[in-house]
Amino acid sequence: MRVALVFLVVLFLGCSAAPYKPTKINGVSFVAARDVVDSTHVEPVVNVNANFAAVMPFGFIKNLEHPEIIHNTDRQWFGETRAGAEQYISELRKANIKIMIKPQLWVWRGEFTGEIMMTNESDWQDLETSYEAFILEYADLANKVNAEIFCIGTELELFVKFRPEFWSQLIEKIKSRYTGKLTYAANWNEFAKTPFWNQLDYIGIDAYFPISDKKTPTYEDCLKGWKAHKPTIKRLSEQNNTPVLFTEYGYRSVDYSGREPWVSDRTMKEVNLDAQVNTTKALFDTFWKEDWFAGGFIWKWFIKHDEVGGHDNPMFTPQNKPVEAILSETYAEFN
Repeated sequence: MRVALVFLVVLFLGCSAAPYKPTKINGVSFVAARDVVDSTHVEPVVNVNANFAAVMPFGFIKNLEHPEIIHNTDRQWFGETRAGAEQYISELRKANIKIMIKPQLWVWRGEFTGEIMMTNESDWQDLETSYEAFILEYADLANKVNAEIFCIGTELELFVKFRPEFWSQLIEKIKSRYTGKLTYAANWNEFAKTPFWNQLDYIGIDAYFPISDKKTPTYEDCLKGWKAHKPTIKRLSEQNNTPVLFTEYGYRSVDYSGREPWVSDRTMKEVNLDAQVNTTKALFDTFWKEDWFAGGFIWKWFIKHDEVGGHDNPMFTPQNKPVEAILSETYAEFN
């Protein structure tokens, strides 16, 4: 009996002395495509040690002043529709990947969704009716598939600013249909002004913060750059008693990748793999160990892993680039 007791005491002390390792939402933004997915498309997600995927169906608007959202039609790519999102989720679930459903809008010619702005009350009301139908379609899907997180919108700054009452009542309607966790994906320069964080479970931020003007920022440059932003992010989390989730984060593998990380301009084509590695590693080391920080979803992850990215690719994806190893190592540590 005494030997057994000593063993239990030693075991307890050993466990209590073990370092605390928080589990994070280690996500990929699983890009909607033309095709059905299968296990070969999901296996690379597992291999990078991700435990979450953002599935992103789309709605489309003709221009920034147009109130009608077209969605879930046979003219869209399969992955952009409700049926496609559900099929993607089913396949990801087989690999024990958790899900955030993140419906997004696309404005014709790629104009910025944060500038969607109606010019009269009638159009505002039409937009609200159309957006509600769009988002409740996917709230119902989130409920059906038991998605762990549902994102109620992405980078809609002026829509939120000028119609806050709509958003507050929309959140209550979503909660009547879906009982999982809720977030909103605010742009990096929008999140501090978003009025409804106290109604949600995560403060969602698309984290394209400028952190360095250098052509090839060093890891230390990037850590320093985050000091201008991190206190504001942490303070908002504490004020709302709500964890922060990077609903999108990531850097392009180009020169000056930390200067304006939101830019997807294809004229920026000078590949710089070191810049992508340094910016990404600094982001992980700045946030992933914080207890008020929930995790994030890297932008972007394409379904055909072997056909994308690579050392000649100047875009966001980490696939088949040196930064993929940084991603895999960090996700493994916090999984």
